[in-house]
This record gives sequence, C-alpha cells and structure tokens, in this order.
Amino acid sequence: MIAGLVCAAAATLATVAPAQATTVNPVKALKKQFSPGHGVRVSETARSYVDGKAALVTRTTGKLAFGKSGVTGSDLSFRYKPVKGQDVPMTASLGATRTISVGGHTYMQGGLFSDELPDGKKWIRYEGVTAYQTGQLVDIFNPKVLKGVMANAKVVKGDYKGTITLKKLAALQGEKLTGALSKIKVGYLIDTNGKGLVTRVVSDWTLDFGVLGTSRSVTESRYTGWGAKVKITAPSASQWMDSSDLLSQDRDSDIPAEISDNAISSLGQGR
Repeated sequence: MIAGLVCAAAATLATVAPAQATTVNPVKALKKQFSPGHGVRVSETARSYVDGKAALVTRTTGKLAFGKSGVTGSDLSFRYKPVKGQDVPMTASLGATRTISVGGHTYMQGGLFSDELPDGKKWIRYEGVTAYQTGQLVDIFNPKVLKGVMANAKVVKGDYKGTITLKKLAALQGEKLTGALSKIKVGYLIDTNGKGLVTRVVSDWTLDFGVLGTSRSVTESRYTGWGAKVKITAPSASQWMDSSDLLSQDRDSDIPAEISDNAISSLGQGR
C-alpha cells in the first residue's frame, strides 16, 4: 500500500483549530466502534507539490463500514484537480470517480476505460481489492498502526504530533520495506475528541529524486459520525463488467496490453 502511494504521490494541508488531547485510550475507543452495520464518514483533501509548486489536489468523500475487527467496506467519491502546467499522475486525468468496495470486490464508476463499457454498464468490477482506498498514509483504522503512532507522538497544543519512517510505518502494517524508500520520514498530526476517537489526521512527506527534483505530499483526513448506521451495497450485476473481461476487450483492440495493465493497476491504493 505504501509503495503504491509513493508511486501515485498524491496529497493536502488545512488549518483547523486543534482539539484537546484526550485521556481516553484511542485504540480502545477505536475497537469499540468495530460493530457490523455501523461506520464513519470520511472527508479528505490531498495536495501534492513538485519542486515546491502545487501540482494536484485530490478530494475524497464518503463512508466506511465496520465489521467486528475493522473496516469491511467503503463507498468513496474522488475528485482530481491538476494544476495547469504540471506533470501529474495518470489518475489526475480521471476527473471524478466513485468506488464501492464490498465482499472482496471493488466497483469503479467513471475514470479510465469507462467510455469503453457496453451500453447499460456503468461500473467496472475489480477482484481481490481490499476494503477501502484513500491517500492517507497513517491508517488509523488499523489498531496496530494507531497504537504505534500514538505511542510515538508528543502532545503539542492539544494535538498528537510525531514523525515516523516509512519502514516503521510499514512494519506496523505487517509489511517489510527496505532501501532508500524505507528511510523517508512521515510527519503526522492527530486530533481526537473527548471520547478518544480520531477526528483528524494530517500526514506530510517528501520524496527527493536528486537532480530530478522533489515531490511533497500533504494529506488531511477528517472523520465524523462515528457509530452511525452504514450499509455498503454493491451495484446490481446488470450494471457492472469484470475488469478482466474489459481488459480482454482492450487487447482485442488497438490498445497495447502493457498500457492497459499499467492503467488498471494505477487506480488507487487499497487496504
């Protein structure tokens, strides 16, 4: 997931009045929210900068559904706004997309290849994609990640503030990261409410490509409506087409197979 986010390099920054640090254990508070039929609303703004200049703004809104041990589904809408004159990732050309993830599948509406769908089809189904996709590196819905970053943080003006390497962040997610990428530092800030629930996360990290320049990403995520009733429903079978079938259709056309493969693999990062 982290490697994919680095390749996409999408991110944001917003100024909000800081919340008061809570004495309630945020990890315990999070686990109490894991109840089928309930969830939380997400609002996220990500900004990326190339050599210090704004390049892309990505806004994400929607909801996540919980099961007994974590997120089990999502319904998220994405809007991409590239800055004129800047080179940006392929996803920036999507304009607006919506994804519904449930039952081990993710359904995408809009974006790449949407114009190639047969009449009556509005969604592309991707198999094996996990429960949710956002641009936030600090996954506060993973209790191990939340525990690790909170333990590493200091309380600064009511916020939990800290810095962690991608290597350590990956390890908290049960992944192994090596090489130069693993040494990148991610600065983060976390707000919680009086119940210990996370209300805002801001992450900030920079890739230095040497003579090729730098790429900075800043992502702010807000979480509201904890415990609200949430139900994620897949589109009806008559409205979607499998990505594998669409890919086969593309290979029968004049689109090179390697372009189709790369395009499909770039459609967001899942957890």
